[in-house]
Amino acid sequence: MSRRRIAKKRIIKPDPLYNNYIVSLIIVRILKHGKKHLAQKIVYSTLNIIKNRFSSNPLQVLEQAVRNATPVVEIKARRVGGSTYQVPVEVRASRGTNLAIRWIAKFSRAKTGKDMSTKLANEIINTANNTGSSVRKKDETHKMAEANKAFAYYRY
Repeated sequence: MSRRRIAKKRIIKPDPLYNNYIVSLIIVRILKHGKKHLAQKIVYSTLNIIKNRFSSNPLQVLEQAVRNATPVVEIKARRVGGSTYQVPVEVRASRGTNLAIRWIAKFSRAKTGKDMSTKLANEIINTANNTGSSVRKKDETHKMAEANKAFAYYRY
């Protein structure tokens, strides 16, 4: 992290097919070794699977899943006088959605299954129904923040 200048906020373009910002973020999270076309195929086939299962708009299911997995608070380590405290800090909206998408991609990769698009579709559907691993991770984060609420005055 540079001490001289504040980093510029990069503008992320929406994806070409759905013209949606969240789909573009998921494509970037699925991306490996610079193969963006393969990541786009995975995400688009995931959205097709969701469309076939629910016969509704897959973008609404995706946005609901991201909303359900987005944390409100997180903990950051803060060093005060030789000891480290876990300080609960509120999460900005952009970081919250980024964390939610990161958790959805991580837990879908960790699942055993056929192909990535099926695993990602299952994780998105479970998260939209408030039962996925990413929702559990969000609840864990909230519990940790609640347990360390006493150190909130070390917030910076």
